[in-house]
Amino acid sequence: MMTSWLLGRRGPSGFSWSSTADQVTEGISAAGLTAIVTGPYYYAQTSLSSSSITNPIRNLPESTNPARTSSIPGASSGIGAETARMLALRGAHVVMAVRSVPAAQAVRDGVLAEAPGAKLDVMELDLSSTASVRAFASQFVARALPLNILINNAGVMAIPFALSKDGTEMQFATNHVGHFLLTHLLLDTMKKTSRESNVEGRIVNVSSEGHRLAYREGIRFDKINDESVYSSIGAYGQSKLANILHANELARRFKARLALLLRLTHGYFLDFVVYILYIFLHRTLGKLVLKNAQQGAATTCYVALHPQVKGVSGKYFCDSNLYEPNDKAKDMALAKKVWDFSVELIT
Repeated sequence: MMTSWLLGRRGPSGFSWSSTADQVTEGISAAGLTAIVTGPYYYAQTSLSSSSITNPIRNLPESTNPARTSSIPGASSGIGAETARMLALRGAHVVMAVRSVPAAQAVRDGVLAEAPGAKLDVMELDLSSTASVRAFASQFVARALPLNILINNAGVMAIPFALSKDGTEMQFATNHVGHFLLTHLLLDTMKKTSRESNVEGRIVNVSSEGHRLAYREGIRFDKINDESVYSSIGAYGQSKLANILHANELARRFKARLALLLRLTHGYFLDFVVYILYIFLHRTLGKLVLKNAQQGAATTCYVALHPQVKGVSGKYFCDSNLYEPNDKAKDMALAKKVWDFSVELIT
């Protein structure tokens, strides 16, 4: 991946680190598809001289043929917004599932100004609350829309210890449990859509290279909510590892047409060097080494729409190419344990 970045080398898919969402979906029609996209994605910002968090939650800056419907969490800013925009421009009916409705409506207005015929809806969703997730899913199902694509993109990153409304550590609750429940509640709709349209459904779990920074044991099942052993980075890695394990177990259980995405938001290993270097890089070297939103959304859009991914299930992608996660991410016994643990949390 580093070589690909340095040399701009294309992978087997024909795309590279610098490819944009527009390039990886060029000539592809999403007409008749419905998609859900979740967001936005949050980053913790730390000072350059200290490892303590100086601004607990900070929005990333903007860089910013039966009918198919898509839903995307985190779609009101940055990469989520670009993903929603590109799917809509390719003809999909996009539902932006967001915490900030006004921000998403601004994105919607911008896309409609660019393409007046685009179909975008905005629905409220707080992934840290199971009640909010259930309400969203109920409202979506009540609309009797098909659902072809679910992009589980939203999340929080490296925040101070906190518990969700349901009493679960916030990063695990938002990044994993909320998406686990959302997928569970919408799966029947996706299966029905696939049967009736004869078009495969695609579920995209947006993970991160940060999964390699999970706690040594991977998932701390017995200490998820233990503040005394909490590490903001370890907990983030744990939640991203859970995204991968969820995808693997879902693929195994349902033989779903499921693709798992590694998203490097702005560049190589940015997720875990950004804590100290983000401000410096963004203001100085950013244009050379960091991806913009169009590049950052490329892999998501590639996995969601490209025919090269047809039939691919439970795989990990980076820079619009297949990539290998760590060994824990490929541990099917651990994947089953995460599944069973998650079911307990949502019931």
